[in-house]
Amino acid sequence: MKPNSNILEKLSESASKVEEYMERILQPRRPEVLYDAARHLILAGGKRLRPYLTLKSCELFGGDTEVAVPYAAGLEILHNFTLIHDDVMDHDELRRKVPTVHVKWGEPMGILSGDLLFVKVSQAMIEPALNGRITAEKAISCIEKMSSAMIEICEGQALDTAFPSSADIDEDDYLFMVRGKTAALFRACAEIGAIVGGAGDNDVDKIGNFALNAGIAFQIVDDVLGIISDEETLGKPVGSDLREGKKTMIVIHALGNASLAERKALKKVLGVEDAEASDIEAANAALQSTGSVDYAKQRAKQYAEKAASELGSYPESAAKRDLLEFVEFVCSRIY
Repeated sequence: MKPNSNILEKLSESASKVEEYMERILQPRRPEVLYDAARHLILAGGKRLRPYLTLKSCELFGGDTEVAVPYAAGLEILHNFTLIHDDVMDHDELRRKVPTVHVKWGEPMGILSGDLLFVKVSQAMIEPALNGRITAEKAISCIEKMSSAMIEICEGQALDTAFPSSADIDEDDYLFMVRGKTAALFRACAEIGAIVGGAGDNDVDKIGNFALNAGIAFQIVDDVLGIISDEETLGKPVGSDLREGKKTMIVIHALGNASLAERKALKKVLGVEDAEASDIEAANAALQSTGSVDYAKQRAKQYAEKAASELGSYPESAAKRDLLEFVEFVCSRIY
């Protein structure tokens, strides 16, 4: 199923406002190399799903999306900060079809440019309150949601880093990790958009649950794409998750259901950074033959449906339709 061109247009439209703000807040200063490194992945593109989620959640509750733009941009900057540091930890060499920051400028600059982005997140979050466009109370609530998400992201990343050396990881462990590493930021984006839009606590929680489930579906889909897609589509080498020993839902299911030969093919590449392409291909075939890829696709669909159900009580509106379409888009790359 090809992505709906309608949502691609909407993503592009909302991204332009967010990118204009990011361009301003990340205006280069001395030393320019620091800003070049910090802006590298942002300039390389991306769908800007997280800021879209912020703006549409604000719109759902009747808020002014112009006020939400700094928050949407700040959260996208936060996302790019995590990518830079993730790439350092995972030793990845390619992201969005360009060399990763630490490959291009070295690990010290990779870490420092990520730190700069994190500080810029706080700057973006406080600016609307300083300009009188939002109350200090709302700004503090937004910062609290962002801070909570960042703590969960660190926890999730720590688990993701530890999982390859752990032998007894199950699906519940994986889902707990994904809620932190990926879905927590999705939830914060929606919650912050809702807060800026004037939503009450119950509605903030509900839209947060919507985004949390959408984020879990998104990560499972990403894991599937790492198996069935190609380097041109992924923007990074196929098989990198296997070489890094990542315990994705697909791998966990396969290890629990594989034949002796399939298990041998998987063990030959899991955590082996210099695994041969032919061995990666054999391992991917094992993930398919065990039914693990199809299983993950179904689980992603279930979480997408769970997300959509959270919006059932809201009246029909353009923002609601856009958010439902957003969930469909999350899974559209594999269904």
